[in-house]
Amino acid sequence: MILQIDLSFLHNAYLEVVARAIAVYIFMIIAIRIFGKKELAQLSVIDLVFILLISNAVQNAMVGPDTSLDGGLVAAGSLFAVNYTLKRILYKNKKFSSLLQGEAMPLIYKGDINEENCKKAEITIAELEAAVREHGAKDIAHVDLAMLEVDGNISVISDDFKKRSMLAHPRRHKLKGRVIKN
Repeated sequence: MILQIDLSFLHNAYLEVVARAIAVYIFMIIAIRIFGKKELAQLSVIDLVFILLISNAVQNAMVGPDTSLDGGLVAAGSLFAVNYTLKRILYKNKKFSSLLQGEAMPLIYKGDINEENCKKAEITIAELEAAVREHGAKDIAHVDLAMLEVDGNISVISDDFKKRSMLAHPRRHKLKGRVIKN
């Protein structure tokens, strides 16, 4: 069974393009949410090719038979408008934001891996170790906290960073946040 939606009731080709663009936008948000946020921040070659092919695949779904410049601009304008509106709603409504984007989750706490959260996020130990090294920690045992952020990035706080920072900038740490005016 093929899903076919008849938008001819809109009686305006541009309104049809707007409706199609918004429908594809919402579908892509839901699909990314279902298939995981890890893919957003850690693009591999395979992920990049996938994104390029998806954008090509949904192009016709957005503009339909209208391949004119006007149709493309209406679709792009619709995407900008719905994106702006959605971002405003997410900013003002924390519950909806949490539902749509998820919440940050701890992956490492005081050197211990939270295996349950790693499984939920489908992050392997090798990927976690690579993220830890990218942030300058020697290994997972030296990490105080690693979080999978809502944007798919892994943030890492480690004691190693504090030690290196103090060696590189000892005076900054003596001031302890005080600002000295000349």
